[in-house]
Amino acid sequence: MSSTQQLLLGEGAGGGAAPVYIEDVFSTYLYTGTGANQTITNGINLSGKGGLVWLKSRSSSVYNHFLMDTTRGVQSELSTNNADFANTANVGSDLTAFTSTGFTLGPVDKSGLNNSGSSQVSWTFREEPKFFDVVSYTGTGANRTIAHNLGSVPGCIIVKQIAPNSTNWQVYHRSLANTQYMVLNDTAAVATGATRWNSTTPTASVFSLGTATTVNDSGSTYVAYLFAHDAGGFGAAGTDNVISCGSFTPSSGVATVNLGYEPQWLLWKKSSGADGWSLIDNMRGWTANSGSQRLYPNTTDAEESFGAFMNLTSTGFATASFGAGDYIYIAIRRGPMKVPTSGTSVFAPVVYAGTDTTTTVTTNIVPSLTIVKGSSNDSSWYWTDMLRGSTKNLRSNTTGAQQFDGTVTPINTGFILGVSNGFTNAGVSFISYSMLRAPQFFDEVCYTGTGSATTFTHNLTVVPELMIVKRTSAVADWAVYLSALGNNKALNLNLDTGSSTTTTYWNSTTPTSSVFTVGTATQTNGSGSTYVAYLFATCAGVSKVGSYTGTGSTQTINCGFTGGARFVMIKRADSIGNWPVFDTARGMVSGDDPVLFIDFTGPEEGGVTVFTVTTGFQVSGTTQVNASGGTYIFLAIA
Repeated sequence: MSSTQQLLLGEGAGGGAAPVYIEDVFSTYLYTGTGANQTITNGINLSGKGGLVWLKSRSSSVYNHFLMDTTRGVQSELSTNNADFANTANVGSDLTAFTSTGFTLGPVDKSGLNNSGSSQVSWTFREEPKFFDVVSYTGTGANRTIAHNLGSVPGCIIVKQIAPNSTNWQVYHRSLANTQYMVLNDTAAVATGATRWNSTTPTASVFSLGTATTVNDSGSTYVAYLFAHDAGGFGAAGTDNVISCGSFTPSSGVATVNLGYEPQWLLWKKSSGADGWSLIDNMRGWTANSGSQRLYPNTTDAEESFGAFMNLTSTGFATASFGAGDYIYIAIRRGPMKVPTSGTSVFAPVVYAGTDTTTTVTTNIVPSLTIVKGSSNDSSWYWTDMLRGSTKNLRSNTTGAQQFDGTVTPINTGFILGVSNGFTNAGVSFISYSMLRAPQFFDEVCYTGTGSATTFTHNLTVVPELMIVKRTSAVADWAVYLSALGNNKALNLNLDTGSSTTTTYWNSTTPTSSVFTVGTATQTNGSGSTYVAYLFATCAGVSKVGSYTGTGSTQTINCGFTGGARFVMIKRADSIGNWPVFDTARGMVSGDDPVLFIDFTGPEEGGVTVFTVTTGFQVSGTTQVNASGGTYIFLAIA
């Protein structure tokens, strides 16, 4: 918004209108250049709300970072890696329009943003009170204030002269003194200059400028990007934070930052010494303990691996082996925050044929977890997820530690399979189950065991009813918690045995809407071992975790769905029995439809009948799913 626009009460967070969520205002979107007109649909309304698109070639060191915003228009490009004034030479060839669902790219690419076959990333920020604002102004050369519409005190302000001169990007950050500034296109440490911000801290309505030509030269034009800090305004109650601007100081290389949420995007810079700016996000690969893919806003360098030095946690991030000194950051919350209302928005079962070459599988969701099995051959189940990293996999039919063979790399519309991986991409037919982490449906937590009873924070937002835990660093059975069985019972996903009584798996403690508890068992909490926990709950119309008693004859299991179950996993809990799984991509409609067993390597087979019905699913009288008097537990997804 320009400096003359006013915040309209009732529009956006805090104004009494409909709730706003992080997925409404921010997106990391990966795309491949086509060399032709291309539409990027990321769900962010730029034409109606305004905002900023930041783009960078991931694989090339030739091309700049490019920033275009709705205040200046598509004809004006700025680059964070240099001091140049706005480039207007590429009109109609790069970003060509801001739309209600994203933006469009032109066919004649002069900036490397749409070269055919090139790997690209875009970050889109929508203007929204308590998140982000764009302000343009003309310098006066005298001390002054500039009105903004952030609706809260800015945590960070980034200013750039648009014309007519080339001047450095100037950065104000709340963790620094109001007499200090940093330079986005440089590696320099924090500098002192009272003429930048006139030694005045910004307020919820204005920010101050001094007389420095880099921010307020008489007659020159400027743009300012304003980022909020812990201002609330989001979520169903309008009180959740989605962006934080803070600092950390590692001790012996280690710092733990508690944001109160799991981030998806992080920009940081050492303020106390010379060092580059770093930018990571979970779409390009930011994991719990195996590293990230980093870009540098102050250079044209291509993306590179950062190693396990900046790790995601369920409540923020933690550093390892960082250099001594002080650092500043901007962090943005992971989404979605909105509770899903349809199964298709968070779950996709897809049958595909392996090709032995790099293959893209379309799911129409971003897969937080992908489970793959060769349906026509004898092969392991292959579990991979964003939080652990695309090169790591687990196998639910074994006790083994995570492996590193093959890749299943998530993208915004599905996943990419690596070359010639027999578990996911050999020349046979496969079934894949993709799930998106979302409130009340599914969450994932990676943690390191302590060897003594402890709790770990999760972001499911409701009490988990099903928890699947696997030790990733060494051999161990898969541990399964079911609320229907109680907190002193456990099943093993890799075994056909019935439930057993144990106080060491869950410490006889029922999980809550914010934490789950593990005891002293090696399967869930061995000292120094690493673990992953997959958490599920009943989400109205989307998923159902439950139990039923077998009748020996056909019965319907009502899940509260309106369009039937598309996935069902069942286990007999009181006796021996495998873990059959069914899906509508392969059947569940009539006759003797094919079944796979998630604890078994064999190809799909018949003999176990489960049909989808409007309210959920129907089980036949077979022993695996409906023996008279048997106790069965299940997970169903609409």
